[in-house]
Amino acid sequence: MATTATPPPPGGLLVIQPLKRRHCAECRGGPLPLLVMEDGAARCLDCADLGHLVFLPRGDTALTRRSREGSALSVVVVRFNRRRSRYERQGVLVEEAALARAEERCLADAEARRRRRTRDAQRRAAEDVRFTDAFAERIRRLFPGCPADRARAIAAHASVRGSGRVGRSADGRALSEAAVTSAVRAAVRHTDTPYDQLLMGGVPRHEARRRIAPVVEATLQGWRGAGAMRP
Repeated sequence: MATTATPPPPGGLLVIQPLKRRHCAECRGGPLPLLVMEDGAARCLDCADLGHLVFLPRGDTALTRRSREGSALSVVVVRFNRRRSRYERQGVLVEEAALARAEERCLADAEARRRRRTRDAQRRAAEDVRFTDAFAERIRRLFPGCPADRARAIAAHASVRGSGRVGRSADGRALSEAAVTSAVRAAVRHTDTPYDQLLMGGVPRHEARRRIAPVVEATLQGWRGAGAMRP
């Protein structure tokens, strides 16, 4: 047996999005996209003295709240959900001028948020530059034979924010010798040895590392040098 959508209980103004074609009992206009039930009869918004309001769909909480606050009259719009056997909110009707004012306020907020995001991004970028510089300097102290541009490239790669690389770990941010050495070793492995080609050729990772380990360690030892500065 089909469920019949009866109007929601009283307790304030409500406007309904009908599921079936309905016509206004007063002016006979229709079919009605929105209607008000009065004394068991459907009436269009104009006949219910709500025709001056505009529909604001649900979804933007701030816009809805501000529109209702600025509107002398506001009405909740509902539609019957047959599957759940209940009326569900679809949005509100508010005065057009109130909606326009609310949109302006929300746009102002959005612009403020955009400016704040820009400032935060600039601050993070400056922090990243300082950290990369510090990381590169730490590499040069541990490996004074490492070319300056190479140390900078290794630091930039290891310290990318959100990358999960060693430079963003707790030890990396603390510029520990173990973390910095790990970043340098990884860079040498991928740049100065056939490690990547071995992996592409199907060589297991541990075996590939074993094969290129002498080259990696020789490079690191060369960069350390006999007179390496220690922190």
